Amino acid sequence: MPRLHDRIRPADLAMRWRSKAEDLRRLAAEAQAVTLEHCADELEEALRETEAVPLNLQQAAEQSGYSPDHLGRLIREGKIPNAGRSGAPKILRRDLPRKAAALTPEPSLHELPRTKEQIVRSVIAEGG
Repeated sequence: MPRLHDRIRPADLAMRWRSKAEDLRRLAAEAQAVTLEHCADELEEALRETEAVPLNLQQAAEQSGYSPDHLGRLIREGKIPNAGRSGAPKILRRDLPRKAAALTPEPSLHELPRTKEQIVRSVIAEGG
Protein backbone atom coordinates (compact mmCIF):
# COMPACT_ATOMS: atom_id res chain seq x y z
CA MET A 1 0.00 0.00 0.00
CA PRO A 2 1.52 3.38 -0.93
CA ARG A 3 2.47 5.76 1.84
CA LEU A 4 0.76 9.16 1.94
CA HIS A 5 3.69 11.00 0.41
CA ASP A 6 3.91 8.38 -2.35
CA ARG A 7 0.36 9.01 -3.63
CA ILE A 8 0.23 9.61 -7.34
CA ARG A 9 -2.09 12.09 -9.01
CA PRO A 10 -4.68 10.47 -11.30
CA ALA A 11 -3.31 12.47 -14.24
CA ASP A 12 0.11 10.87 -13.69
CA LEU A 13 -1.32 7.39 -13.26
CA ALA A 14 -2.08 6.92 -16.96
CA MET A 15 1.48 7.89 -17.81
CA ARG A 16 2.76 5.35 -15.27
CA TRP A 17 0.54 2.64 -16.79
CA ARG A 18 1.83 3.42 -20.29
CA SER A 19 5.40 3.14 -19.04
CA LYS A 20 4.60 -0.23 -17.46
CA ALA A 21 3.01 -1.32 -20.74
CA GLU A 22 6.31 -0.58 -22.52
CA ASP A 23 8.13 -2.68 -19.92
CA LEU A 24 5.66 -5.52 -20.46
CA ARG A 25 6.18 -5.38 -24.22
CA ARG A 26 9.92 -5.76 -23.70
CA LEU A 27 9.08 -8.90 -21.73
CA ALA A 28 6.86 -10.19 -24.58
CA ALA A 29 3.68 -9.72 -22.52
CA GLU A 30 1.68 -8.06 -25.31
CA ALA A 31 -1.80 -8.87 -23.95
CA GLN A 32 -0.99 -7.34 -20.56
CA ALA A 33 0.55 -4.28 -22.23
CA VAL A 34 -2.58 -3.74 -24.33
CA THR A 35 -4.75 -4.08 -21.22
CA LEU A 36 -2.74 -1.43 -19.37
CA GLU A 37 -2.90 0.91 -22.36
CA HIS A 38 -6.66 0.42 -22.54
CA CYS A 39 -6.95 1.26 -18.84
CA ALA A 40 -4.79 4.36 -19.36
CA ASP A 41 -7.03 5.46 -22.25
CA GLU A 42 -10.16 5.05 -20.11
CA LEU A 43 -8.63 6.96 -17.21
CA GLU A 44 -7.53 9.84 -19.45
CA GLU A 45 -11.01 10.04 -20.99
CA ALA A 46 -12.65 10.06 -17.54
CA LEU A 47 -10.29 12.83 -16.42
CA ARG A 48 -11.05 14.89 -19.55
CA GLU A 49 -14.78 14.53 -18.89
CA THR A 50 -14.37 15.47 -15.22
CA GLU A 51 -12.29 18.54 -16.07
CA ALA A 52 -14.86 19.68 -18.67
CA VAL A 53 -17.72 19.85 -16.16
CA PRO A 54 -19.15 23.40 -15.95
CA LEU A 55 -19.69 24.60 -12.39
CA ASN A 56 -21.89 27.45 -11.25
CA LEU A 57 -20.17 30.10 -9.13
CA GLN A 58 -21.24 28.52 -5.83
CA GLN A 59 -19.91 25.09 -6.83
CA ALA A 60 -16.73 26.67 -8.19
CA ALA A 61 -16.26 28.57 -4.93
CA GLU A 62 -16.59 25.38 -2.88
CA GLN A 63 -13.94 23.65 -4.98
CA SER A 64 -11.53 26.54 -5.43
CA GLY A 65 -11.57 28.26 -2.05
CA TYR A 66 -12.43 31.63 -3.62
CA SER A 67 -15.74 33.40 -3.06
CA PRO A 68 -18.43 33.38 -5.75
CA ASP A 69 -18.08 37.18 -6.02
CA HIS A 70 -14.33 36.94 -6.63
CA LEU A 71 -14.81 34.24 -9.25
CA GLY A 72 -17.49 36.33 -10.97
CA ARG A 73 -15.09 39.27 -11.02
CA LEU A 74 -12.37 37.09 -12.58
CA ILE A 75 -14.82 36.06 -15.31
CA ARG A 76 -15.87 39.68 -15.96
CA GLU A 77 -12.20 40.71 -16.17
CA GLY A 78 -11.56 37.92 -18.69
CA LYS A 79 -9.08 36.12 -16.42
CA ILE A 80 -11.24 33.00 -16.41
CA PRO A 81 -13.32 31.94 -19.45
CA ASN A 82 -17.08 31.96 -18.95
CA ALA A 83 -18.48 28.52 -19.75
CA GLY A 84 -22.03 29.75 -19.17
CA ARG A 85 -24.05 32.80 -20.16
CA SER A 86 -23.57 36.41 -19.13
CA GLY A 87 -26.42 36.24 -16.61
CA ALA A 88 -25.53 32.73 -15.45
CA PRO A 89 -21.73 32.39 -15.51
CA LYS A 90 -20.09 29.01 -15.15
CA ILE A 91 -16.49 27.87 -14.91
CA LEU A 92 -15.10 24.65 -16.29
CA ARG A 93 -13.44 22.63 -13.54
CA ARG A 94 -10.13 22.71 -15.45
CA ASP A 95 -10.19 26.54 -15.42
CA LEU A 96 -10.68 26.89 -11.66
CA PRO A 97 -8.08 28.89 -9.80
CA ARG A 98 -7.01 27.02 -6.68
CA LYS A 99 -6.41 28.79 -3.42
CA ALA A 100 -3.57 27.16 -1.46
CA ALA A 101 -5.66 27.11 1.71
CA ALA A 102 -8.41 25.22 -0.14
CA LEU A 103 -6.13 22.33 -0.97
CA THR A 104 -6.60 19.38 1.33
CA PRO A 105 -3.49 18.92 3.46
CA GLU A 106 -2.11 15.48 4.11
CA PRO A 107 -2.98 14.22 7.59
CA SER A 108 -0.30 14.48 10.22
CA LEU A 109 1.18 11.32 11.70
CA HIS A 110 -1.14 11.41 14.72
CA GLU A 111 -4.16 11.43 12.36
CA LEU A 112 -3.09 8.29 10.50
CA PRO A 113 -5.12 5.12 11.08
CA ARG A 114 -3.43 2.82 13.60
CA THR A 115 -5.69 -0.20 13.99
CA LYS A 116 -6.78 -2.61 11.26
CA GLU A 117 -10.34 -1.33 11.62
CA GLN A 118 -9.21 2.30 11.19
CA ILE A 119 -7.15 1.34 8.13
CA VAL A 120 -10.10 -0.47 6.53
CA ARG A 121 -12.43 2.48 7.24
CA SER A 122 -9.93 4.96 5.75
CA VAL A 123 -9.54 2.83 2.60
CA ILE A 124 -13.32 2.59 2.22
CA ALA A 125 -13.70 6.34 2.81
CA GLU A 126 -11.13 7.06 0.07
CA GLY A 127 -12.92 4.75 -2.34
CA GLY A 128 -9.92 2.47 -2.63
